[in-house]
Amino acid sequence: MVLLSSGLGLLGPFIIGRTIDTHLSTRDANGLGIILVGLALVYLLHSLSLWLQNYWMIGIAQETVFSMRTELFSKLHKLPIRFFDKRQSGELMSRVTNDIENVSTTLNSSVIQIFSSVLTLVGTLAVMLWLSPLLTLVTMTIVPLMFLGMKWITNRTGRLYKEQQKHLGELNGFIEESISGQRIIKAFSQEEKVISEFLIKSENVKKAGYWAQVYAGFIPKLMNMLNNLSFTLVAAVGGYFALRGMVTIGTIVIFTEYARQFTRPLNDLSNQFNTLLSAVAGADRVFDIIDEVEETSDEKQSKAISTLEGKVEFRDVTFAYEKDGYTVRGLSFLARPGESVALVGPTGAGKSTIINLITRFYEPASGKILFDDQDSMNIQRESLRNHMAFVLQESFLFQGTIRENIRYGRLDATDEEVEKAANMANAYSFIKRMPKGFDTELSQDGSGISQGQKQLLSIARAILADPSILILDEATSSIDTITEIKIQEALRLLMKGRTSFIIAHRLNTIQQADQILVVDSGQIIEKGSHDELLKKRGFYHSLYQNQLRKDHVKAQ
Repeated sequence: MVLLSSGLGLLGPFIIGRTIDTHLSTRDANGLGIILVGLALVYLLHSLSLWLQNYWMIGIAQETVFSMRTELFSKLHKLPIRFFDKRQSGELMSRVTNDIENVSTTLNSSVIQIFSSVLTLVGTLAVMLWLSPLLTLVTMTIVPLMFLGMKWITNRTGRLYKEQQKHLGELNGFIEESISGQRIIKAFSQEEKVISEFLIKSENVKKAGYWAQVYAGFIPKLMNMLNNLSFTLVAAVGGYFALRGMVTIGTIVIFTEYARQFTRPLNDLSNQFNTLLSAVAGADRVFDIIDEVEETSDEKQSKAISTLEGKVEFRDVTFAYEKDGYTVRGLSFLARPGESVALVGPTGAGKSTIINLITRFYEPASGKILFDDQDSMNIQRESLRNHMAFVLQESFLFQGTIRENIRYGRLDATDEEVEKAANMANAYSFIKRMPKGFDTELSQDGSGISQGQKQLLSIARAILADPSILILDEATSSIDTITEIKIQEALRLLMKGRTSFIIAHRLNTIQQADQILVVDSGQIIEKGSHDELLKKRGFYHSLYQNQLRKDHVKAQ
């Protein structure tokens, strides 16, 4: 359709010029009506081909953007946790939305325009050379001026469009963060601070966008000026040649129209080039993510496991988040199937890092982690995590029904199994009091129910998953006493027969653990049962006594 529309666009002025020479100049009206009907048909087909190419290009553009968005979103779910730890979620969202939308806009409006402009340029130049090389040379005198002007402008707009997309991503990240943190912002009365920071980031977007548009605005003005200059040169030189009998009047008419058709594609190309630069800046940010190394890329030799007893062993494991300092060093311990292992120690000691290594969110720098005596590097991550379940300090619930949130633990579970898991988690009674019971809709992150109720739903989700290894990260923190009792009962049921790793600051919750690992500065400094560690009168004994004193003061 682009080929057809470009050809018809060239044919129209050519027919007009030849009609002037063969009919108007000679005052011969024979066949003029047929020519006029043919000319009308040419322009009608030209319009139809333009409509069809736009119609089909919209479909192509939407399919392309759909594929890009799908690939990008899929890629985000294949990247390691390390990737997300270093990026704002709002900035990543900007790539999925704003940057891809830029690509969509360009594909919808610019691609056809670029193809059409190039074809029109080539076709126009070929016909012009055939009609009059001398007039063609006159028309072409403006081309070097166009390219010099374009080069000067695009050197500046390309950099500014990239800067604009970068600042826009930062702004979106800040907006997402501030909306998510509204409770903290209001609690500490930091509204003015947040607004002032927003204004600074918004000002950066505005400046980059302002100067990009200012420079881009020079292009149509420059092209119009050069277009008029070209028209004037062709009319003046063509008139002189016509008086000398070197060209016909019809040829001059064709050339004046082609001079416009020659500069118009250049004008369109220059305008679309700025849109293209903006899209390229967005596409760069999309492909930066798509080109990231996937979490599964190093698993070609690993295999899936169908069962897991739950034996976990660390052998001289060392790990660092950054190159300049180790978080854990020379870590060795053994958790037998069905054992409960508690991790205690001061903040920043490395407890969460041990959990991150068990779940393979991160890989050790040296040493080995074994599951049922198999090196973790030989087991597929997804397969390994299928045998794990998590109850975290901050329970995350998705938008949807309570039933759907519990079923997230095992998607093929029946309604009866979901309700049984809720009953085992001590969540059944409060769910039944909800307006629609298990079909009650929860908003994003479960706002509308208490933190304790969220935890009970998380435990129900973990029970339904029926894991071999259970991770409990401060699962009872910030919970009232009555709810804590319910949660502790549910956790005892959940932990039965499973290898459990428990991070806890409240030592009274881990007294029944089979072994307690006391972690400090990335190393295990003590290990044993609660009673054994108290007898040692070491670091754990000191922690326990301090906590008893604090609890006594609170009671008073």
